Amino acid sequence: MTPRREPHRKPRRALRIGVDTGGTFTDFILVEGGRVRVHKVLSTPEDPARAILRGLKELLGDRSASKVDLTHGSTVATNSLLTRRGARTALVTTAGFEDAIEIGRQNRKELYDLAYKRPLALVPRGLRFGVDERLDERGEVLTALDVKALGPIARRLKARGAESVAVCFLHSYANPDHERRAAEALRKAGFLVSASSRVLPEYREYERASTTCVNAYVSPLMSRYLAGLTRKAGLARLRVMQSNGGIISGRTAGEEAVRTILSGPAGGVVGAFEAARGAGFPDAVTFDMGGTSTDVSLLRGRIGFTAETEVAGCPIRVPVIDIHTVGAGGGSIARRDPGGALAVGPESAGADPGPICYGKGREVTVTDANLFLGRLDPARFLGGRMKLDEKGAARGIARLAKELGLSPLAAAEGVLRVANQHMARAIRLISVERGHDPRRFALVAFGGAGGMHACALAHILGIPAVVVPKDPGILSARGMLTADVVKDYGRTVLLPASSARAEALEKLFRPLVERARRELKAEGFPRPAIERMVDMRYQGQSYEITVPLEGRGLRARFDALHQARFGTSNPARAAEAVTLRVRAAGKVQRPPAARAAGGGKDGARARTGHAPMIFEGKKLRGARYERDLLRAGDRFRGPALISEFSATTVLPPGWSCRVDKRGNLICEERT
Repeated sequence: MTPRREPHRKPRRALRIGVDTGGTFTDFILVEGGRVRVHKVLSTPEDPARAILRGLKELLGDRSASKVDLTHGSTVATNSLLTRRGARTALVTTAGFEDAIEIGRQNRKELYDLAYKRPLALVPRGLRFGVDERLDERGEVLTALDVKALGPIARRLKARGAESVAVCFLHSYANPDHERRAAEALRKAGFLVSASSRVLPEYREYERASTTCVNAYVSPLMSRYLAGLTRKAGLARLRVMQSNGGIISGRTAGEEAVRTILSGPAGGVVGAFEAARGAGFPDAVTFDMGGTSTDVSLLRGRIGFTAETEVAGCPIRVPVIDIHTVGAGGGSIARRDPGGALAVGPESAGADPGPICYGKGREVTVTDANLFLGRLDPARFLGGRMKLDEKGAARGIARLAKELGLSPLAAAEGVLRVANQHMARAIRLISVERGHDPRRFALVAFGGAGGMHACALAHILGIPAVVVPKDPGILSARGMLTADVVKDYGRTVLLPASSARAEALEKLFRPLVERARRELKAEGFPRPAIERMVDMRYQGQSYEITVPLEGRGLRARFDALHQARFGTSNPARAAEAVTLRVRAAGKVQRPPAARAAGGGKDGARARTGHAPMIFEGKKLRGARYERDLLRAGDRFRGPALISEFSATTVLPPGWSCRVDKRGNLICEERT
């Protein structure tokens, strides 16, 4: 069963649920009318649907899911690529180019590693087949497609157990006819087919072939997973978060699964963008620390995008939110490395067995260190639903300390210090190394562990303010309900900038815009917002800059963007319009914005007591606050621990916190 489409209609009294599947927890947010509920369950990585079905049952109780509109951030495509457990995939390409996907660009990630081995090609040599056909760069036929050769190829593919086929012919972006005919023949033979002229009609055959192969590899698994989830849950409608920050129908996600590779992290950035803007910080660094990893992104009044990313050694050329990930999370394992030093991550305890304090783990994690130092309330974790094992965590810290020759206190603080430096390095990568001073940005902290480390990171980087939104552990799921239905389209044109006049561009854009309107109408949005962009470069350059098409002055905007990004421009040099891009968006109804009750003063009504907290080797008396009882206008100082259902926020000594009208915690270091 394929997830079905449901016509767009006026807002009805349906249940809207956002679900984000993480490595440790699966997060839920339910919106019904003006009411919002949040929920968490432990993830089941071997079968993500199990955790979702369990969470839905706990959220809905006896109510049916037949009126549920569910938006899902899924790791299925990512994990199948990382673990190489996707469909058995073949590649049909222009004869003589069968090995292009393995040869690649001849670059190596580890330049000085003499024993470096390139990742294995996604499609093995025995499943790569060449067909006689050839087009030139203008799409003119040099050699007609040998359709008869596809029959024997199909039989050999079946004999070798292929399930899915990627079709990628040279220059098919200029003329898709050969690919369409080949894809049709292979579909009739019983294969699932991804054609590059549909997935990525752009030049650079290696990236196009790689992206198409990834889509062919992950789509069958994704399609089955989404169909099974829809059927088992009995959902009214299923939508899936894409890497570009928009959502698409479950059916489209099953067919174009390559667009969901960074599904979960993208939802977090969308949610953080809305939170930062609402708190008055349009320029911000998003900091999403979960149980397994940390994702960071830079906002400069808008969400940043990149045209290409790489996962498991495979280049993927689809629009994605510009996110950098490091293997440091609450479940990251601390150990003594072969040189005798303390190391943290990238290995994670995940959801099973999890940290020692969860009751089953055996290895010390970042979460265990936080608990040992009094930075987690063992009685308030997940709103008191999950008790933490303090004694077990202390025993684990003591074992690690003995291995390192340190006191337990020094070992626990060392674990957090190492983890914080890993995450600070990631933030420097997206800010300092790109010419941005982090002292000009706020830090938006979310994820289950983000609030525990945010102030320490801000101190390291000189960031002046930390914003912790309401329900930070659920922000990625909330972002998915905030996202619009978005689809991106591209087409390579290779046109001199002098010829890229408004009339000529309008004619070239027309097929993309018509396709965008047609497909968004099928998603239920007859009048989508259309944004046009042009990838441009100076003649002789290898890569481009995406320039918004806003009336006239395209060339001047390109020169200005080039100057801003690289510190140089050359208005006298010839330029080219390389690829046309269209983004179509259908606006969805957003969940109600968070609001905090007013009348706050010093947070006294939310203070539940005091407990020891350890900072820099000193045991201090820290206040404990129940976040749900805080009001707009409340102000207090650290050290303090602020607990809520989905996360905990640590306010170190020397820091102050205020609650704004949306319920955000605004934390600032006192000078």
